[in-house]
Amino acid sequence: MELIKLYIEPTSRCNLDCPMCMRRTWEEPTGDMPDAVFGRILDDIRAFSPRPIVFFGGIGEPLLHPRIADMVARAKATGARTELITNGTLLTPELSLEILRAGLDFLWISLDGASSETHAVSRGGASLTTVIENIAGFREAILRGGGRGGCCGFIPNFNVQIGIEFVATKHNIGELPEMITLARRLGATRLLVSNILPYAPEMQREALYLEKLAGGDGLSVILPATDLAAIPAEAFGPAIGQGTLLPRCPFIEGGAMAVGWDGGVSPCLPLLHTHRTYLFDRERLAHRWILGKITERTLPDLWVLPEHVAFRKRVKAFEFPPCVACHCVLSARNEEDCLGNPFPTCGGCLWAYGFIRCP
Repeated sequence: MELIKLYIEPTSRCNLDCPMCMRRTWEEPTGDMPDAVFGRILDDIRAFSPRPIVFFGGIGEPLLHPRIADMVARAKATGARTELITNGTLLTPELSLEILRAGLDFLWISLDGASSETHAVSRGGASLTTVIENIAGFREAILRGGGRGGCCGFIPNFNVQIGIEFVATKHNIGELPEMITLARRLGATRLLVSNILPYAPEMQREALYLEKLAGGDGLSVILPATDLAAIPAEAFGPAIGQGTLLPRCPFIEGGAMAVGWDGGVSPCLPLLHTHRTYLFDRERLAHRWILGKITERTLPDLWVLPEHVAFRKRVKAFEFPPCVACHCVLSARNEEDCLGNPFPTCGGCLWAYGFIRCP
């Protein structure tokens, strides 16, 4: 299996304090990725053919990194496709132009409400008006010189696409139909809808899926399609469409790895940081799993590391107990489970059951 997607966390800092964020309850230090770490990543990317998609994201706001445009440009220079996710508040006209000229292929923006009031509640008081204006400025920059050449620099870069990520909660689910209209107006070509993962006890009341999980063997949800042009309006009624869903890890099946700001390499985003989640008033502690440090081992070496290969094999088979709906004491951590699987165990991962989604 080849490496298809590499998540890079430019920073774990953020300019917002969203109530739904992992950063609210963790105890890890924050920081920006050093240039030496990023340089090693670039060297290793060139060892893969074809090049993996480079996705700038993680836990933090990528645009806070002082050299983010340069990072995009250097990743693009390796021949990789580049994507980035942002909360949109720092996407100034100047930075938009820098990122476009760097060669960004896909920009994802997190929007959690079609109204200013709803978005502000979900995004720690962030201004929806500001984000919309910034997206409009990004599109304007495409037309006014974001291209890579042409007479007077006025060739639109039609390769740049915009996507919207929407985290559905009980508070904002009623605005999902309006989000489709807004996404189209903003020029988005994709809309990704995810459920909330409660990182704090009080956020459990916002989850839309606890009743489904409580059913034990009835884990079922199909999130809306991501191609806006293919989404019928009636698909967004009182509830999201339902259907049987078998466990499937989007990171392992998608050939992904993730590199934290400190150079630690993990097999997926959920294992990039130690964090706590809460379901049914029970706390679950998921420990970070580092395959190695990018400054000590190369990405190609870590990709074929025996422990990593064995882990991918276990996850593909997914012979884990359903820890998300279990009261067993072992389900409170990802260290081991009742079937004898070693650390890290994945039976309590909501990404694997399709409830949580990432670009």
